Amino acid sequence: MKQLQRSKSQALLLALSLLGVAITIYLTSVHYENVPLVCSEGGLINCARVLSSSYSVIPGTALPITIPGFGWCVVSASLAIAGLLATTGLWQRRIRIAQFAWALSGLLVVLYLVYVEIVRLHTICAWCSALHVLILLTFLITLVQLQSLPPVSAVSSEKEIEEAENISALPRSK
Repeated sequence: MKQLQRSKSQALLLALSLLGVAITIYLTSVHYENVPLVCSEGGLINCARVLSSSYSVIPGTALPITIPGFGWCVVSASLAIAGLLATTGLWQRRIRIAQFAWALSGLLVVLYLVYVEIVRLHTICAWCSALHVLILLTFLITLVQLQSLPPVSAVSSEKEIEEAENISALPRSK
């Protein structure tokens, strides 16, 4: 049952990451290729204003911040795939800790960007907010996963697992 729950949460993390990849690709293409921006341009929600602000690029460059966002989503997807493929308790533990740390780093960036949108720009980008929600959900899922980890003493080392498998494969005397 725990294996199924782990698979479901890893599959959900993978789906959220891939959705984030799609959003970042779209926003990057809006930046570079003049792809039409599908978003409100008036009132509180004004994607064009946010995406054309000085905060929409990496400081000191002309690169949109969607590129590091794309990288964050790709790493998150890779960790989810690793989580689906992990077979031992030790690797599952390591991957969950890495996922939590990665999601926390993403959440910290999101908090800064939401501050910029609300306090500095006085407007919100719906596409950016969708990505922010995906990152928040990723953080919450990894937090729940982290809390459900067994204690370190219950997780065997790779060497102990190998030894146990070798012992169980030996013929038994009667």
